[in-house]
Amino acid sequence: MMKKLLFSLLLALPLLALEVGQPLPQLTLSGKEGGRVDGKPFDSESLKGKVTVIFYMDPDKKDLNEPFTDALHAQHFDRANYQSVAIVNMAATWMPNFAIASALKSKQKKFPDTIYVKDLHKKGVKVWGMADDDANFAVVSKTGEVLYYKAGKIPESDYEKIFALIADAMTR
Repeated sequence: MMKKLLFSLLLALPLLALEVGQPLPQLTLSGKEGGRVDGKPFDSESLKGKVTVIFYMDPDKKDLNEPFTDALHAQHFDRANYQSVAIVNMAATWMPNFAIASALKSKQKKFPDTIYVKDLHKKGVKVWGMADDDANFAVVSKTGEVLYYKAGKIPESDYEKIFALIADAMTR
């Protein structure tokens, strides 16, 4: 009886955060779950083939890592081997979905090389173990291996390490 109870409790716990060195678990978002801003479904498996930076965020924390984002843009990584994805945890805010969706469409026009995705029911929190109500950042290799993960503010002391990690992964 005790084993069953313990097993049930373990199943109820969210997954641990992304683990460096491990494959990125598959995340799909479509229909009532969310999806790309252009209306297409999102599947993390489609990210393979390029080094990918993933921003998974609460809209209320969108400016938390702005200095890092600006420094990342200044690197001008070759888009033939690199891509960026911004997934918005729309259930983590008091803001109405229509307002967030409108802002995302504007961002998509301003940054057409970034894939913008809506997560309406915190599926990234459940599947990837992302920190809820926070800003999350990950670097994923061309083969789907997690190379770096951070929840919260990215320390300035990590910037060069992250840029070198991306540059190195692009050559593999």
